[in-house]
Amino acid sequence: MTITATNETAAVTAAAAASRTAEEFARTVGRIERNLETVIKGKNESVRLVLVALLAGGHALLEDVPGTGKTTLAKALARSIDGEFRRIQFTPDLLPADITGASVYRPADGAFEFREGPVFTNILLADEINRTSPRTQAALLEVMSENTVTVEGRRRDLPTPFFVIATQNPGEYHGTYPLPEAQLDRFALRITLGYPDAESELEILYSQNLHHPLEDLEPVATTAEIAALQDQVKAVRVERAVAEYIVRLIESTRGDARLRTGLSPRGSLTLYRTAQARARMSGRDYATPDDVRALAVPVLAHRLQLDTKARYGGVLPQHVIEEALQRLPVPR
Repeated sequence: MTITATNETAAVTAAAAASRTAEEFARTVGRIERNLETVIKGKNESVRLVLVALLAGGHALLEDVPGTGKTTLAKALARSIDGEFRRIQFTPDLLPADITGASVYRPADGAFEFREGPVFTNILLADEINRTSPRTQAALLEVMSENTVTVEGRRRDLPTPFFVIATQNPGEYHGTYPLPEAQLDRFALRITLGYPDAESELEILYSQNLHHPLEDLEPVATTAEIAALQDQVKAVRVERAVAEYIVRLIESTRGDARLRTGLSPRGSLTLYRTAQARARMSGRDYATPDDVRALAVPVLAHRLQLDTKARYGGVLPQHVIEEALQRLPVPR
């Protein structure tokens, strides 16, 4: 009887602790969301997707026409989590060392000193990333996948958390370089802000009448809290049926004749992790097929490369994912 009572007490204590943890998670994320929404009007879903990418330990690609608030969103997020923020304006003459850093000669003592590049930060805004050459874009590959920088044979760790928000103008704009497939694959989600509705645009006009609301933004969380939230996301339970659903969705692209190549395991891993993040943000400690379906297009579509016939036939990458979602049975 004593052992049974002890086990029951331990179970109740563990459940209460888990409940408190979930409540703290929800409160922290809610504060960040509300903070961002005071600056980014009428784009609640896009803001939420950016937070999914952050909490999943990934990176976000914001693709839209100029002037829709992409840069403002990145700055507001950095202020909200009290993180260090740096910005790189990508231009055709930007060099890899301008991103990662380089060793600089010191004439005083004849030694070389490593000077950190702007990637040594918590929130990195890679502004108009598709305006620089593929060689310079590639400088972010190791940075985004391993959170490290290797210069002259020495690896250096980046701060935790490290989150890249890259902005990109649509490909039809002059003076842009399409991102290589390997670079696109490093982004957890591609997000489009789009134009605000009329009511939200009116709010934008009046909110900036005297000064920009970004100037009034105060931190509502810390980088240490974000790192702790990322650890909590990893603990979200994913049943085998849900994981198998992810794998079937990924496999459906590998035999599609409209695609040059199918999705790699990085795509399935990212969808798995972002589904965990979305579940946790929704107050659950388990992921559901609905989490997978809600994130499939923003997580997977930008990784697909259409063949020439499909591209000129009006097929879009998101159509391939949407068709697969309609075709595949949903686990219950």
